[in-house]
Amino acid sequence: MSDLLLTISLPHFLVVSFLLLAAGISTMLTKRNAIGILIGVELVLNAAAINFVAFNHYGWPGVRAAPAIDGQMFAIFIIVLAAAEASVALAIFLNFYNNFGSIDVERADDLKA
Repeated sequence: MSDLLLTISLPHFLVVSFLLLAAGISTMLTKRNAIGILIGVELVLNAAAINFVAFNHYGWPGVRAAPAIDGQMFAIFIIVLAAAEASVALAIFLNFYNNFGSIDVERADDLKA
């Protein structure tokens, strides 16, 4: 019986992914700071990466000679995409801070001409 409790299966990964998704969405909706919103986006992307890897492993594990690596490749693509998104967003935030002295997203209305 204790072996069943210690075995990690697909629902465990889905629960962790759902918690990350919920934390990311709540962070994006509640934060006024642009860096906080960026952290929320990163959490949502990590939740998607966990889902890709978990469904790849438990949904179609492949054969022993040629295991399926599609989920891992998508996860690596998500990590690269998140790094590129973070670097571009941080550059925008630095420029925004230089213009307004704050990274409060409510001040973005001042950018309208």
